[in-house]
Amino acid sequence: MPDYSKENPYSIIFGREPHMVINRDEEAKSIIKVFSQDIPSQQAYMITGIRGSGKTVFMSDISDYFSKQKDWICVELSADRDMLQSLAAKLTSDNALARLFKSANINLSLFGIGLTVTGSVPISDIETALSRMLESIKKKGKHVLICIDEVIPNENLKVFCSSFQIFVRHHLPVFMLMTGLYENIEALQNTPNLTFLYRATRVTMNPLNQFTIADSYKDTFENSREDAVKMAAWTKGYPFAFQVLGYHTWENQGDFNKAFDEAYRYLAEYSYMKIFSGLSAKDRDVVFAIASSKTNQNKEIREKLSWSTNQYNPYRMRLIRKGLIDGEKYGYVYFTLPEFGQFILEYSAMLNAE
Repeated sequence: MPDYSKENPYSIIFGREPHMVINRDEEAKSIIKVFSQDIPSQQAYMITGIRGSGKTVFMSDISDYFSKQKDWICVELSADRDMLQSLAAKLTSDNALARLFKSANINLSLFGIGLTVTGSVPISDIETALSRMLESIKKKGKHVLICIDEVIPNENLKVFCSSFQIFVRHHLPVFMLMTGLYENIEALQNTPNLTFLYRATRVTMNPLNQFTIADSYKDTFENSREDAVKMAAWTKGYPFAFQVLGYHTWENQGDFNKAFDEAYRYLAEYSYMKIFSGLSAKDRDVVFAIASSKTNQNKEIREKLSWSTNQYNPYRMRLIRKGLIDGEKYGYVYFTLPEFGQFILEYSAMLNAE
């Protein structure tokens, strides 16, 4: 019997790595292997998936690995700021790197960063400054990994990626991981003059294996295999649902049947509302038609919408790419999130009642 007086091992806060986690080891090892090559075939990965799919945790796992390697420097940047200047500031905040840059006569006094070299002309262009800094890092046999969470295709990010493209072309030891929703990654990769991003490998956070989830629940709650499988099936492999159901089951002393309703309400308020608000009007029409469908057949859904196949298919494909629906079974579509259809029907009814 678990000791429920202890701290809850599950987390229901977005972006915070929980104590209880199912890692995506194979995908992470693949990226680590590529970045660690003498001549890497790829220097940027785009990690995408629906809200709550584990993008941030996945990126953090890779960053944590490299932060423990003596020849790697890991930096986290935000697209809300001037990213080039922020990168320069964070690199110089490391005392060993600051001494390295100073010995290379890299004077950054014009940027307010504080690295002043007497007798050396201040560098006036931040991209030039970073190129020289990365050259110094390269000579020391070191590498820089830049992590950017939940990207949005704003001007800060576009300018930064344009410079990053130049750094890569000059064979500088700089690497990048980005996480973002499908539509934001898509918009960024389709930005003119950022061709290297279009070629960057996109890693999609697919649902977790339900057997692995069942094993985890069984170990944590010491319940029967049948009960653990029932819990895992409810989550549909959605990582945030795995955390939320586990959290509420722990709070209810292992009573997962009572936890189902609480977990659904939490997902509806803190995940599904946000996902729904990010959908276009046409996307909402499609998800409502799916939610109200009795067969989940594409034919029935098209009839509800009064759409032709050509009208329907682009939206179906977009929702699949967003990670919201599964279209693997020919002629059918299903929601990938637990009780999402129920949420759509309930929320639509509330909107119509207003």
